[in-house]
Amino acid sequence: MLVTGFPAGMFQTNCYILAQDDAKECVVVDPGQDATEPLVEFLTQSDLEPRAVLLTHGHLDHTWSVAPVCERYGIPAYIHPEDRYMLTDPGRGIGPSMNQFIAGVEFREPAEVIELADGDEFIFAGIEFVVDHTPGHTQGSVVLRTVIGTDDGPLQVALTGDTLFQGSIGRSDLPGGNHEQLLQSIARKLLVLDDTTAILPGHGGASSIGQERTANPFLVGLTASQ
Repeated sequence: MLVTGFPAGMFQTNCYILAQDDAKECVVVDPGQDATEPLVEFLTQSDLEPRAVLLTHGHLDHTWSVAPVCERYGIPAYIHPEDRYMLTDPGRGIGPSMNQFIAGVEFREPAEVIELADGDEFIFAGIEFVVDHTPGHTQGSVVLRTVIGTDDGPLQVALTGDTLFQGSIGRSDLPGGNHEQLLQSIARKLLVLDDTTAILPGHGGASSIGQERTANPFLVGLTASQ
């Protein structure tokens, strides 16, 4: 399976593309600011046609280009209902101190928006995804899990958005954020995964559950509360 991506815009948000080997269809995850042009260029050169855009949450740095990408390819966007409002009113999700970045910019929903729920299972472009609702960074944050084939056998991959990073966790000081809720989401949905599970975060480099379990200072001693 092809799993690739690039950091987009001033926020350097990772936009991911996933496709089965030798397939003509793919899935796009989190097309952020200034992601449209490099994304279209990559898809054209790779002879790939996207079938869906999946959003890990509603923050503008992950959704900026979702409407033009969906419009260009005639595809739906998937987002958790708790964050859907940010597609048209992103300022409510980033707070007044950051609204200067979007002054005078108009945002709109794609023509087709489908809402995600915890435990949902979808198949896009021949790729199976499982949705884990992980509120805390935002109330509608989700982790998207899939399994890819490698030379060493199947490998679970978790696209964690801004829930969990290499050596860090998402911020919780923006509207809708909750630090304790974020930690419990990580404990209940991510730390229960196998150590070999690969993490593809919304910013920065890749990691694994095992690496974060042992080396991430925010996770030391973290367990799920009842």
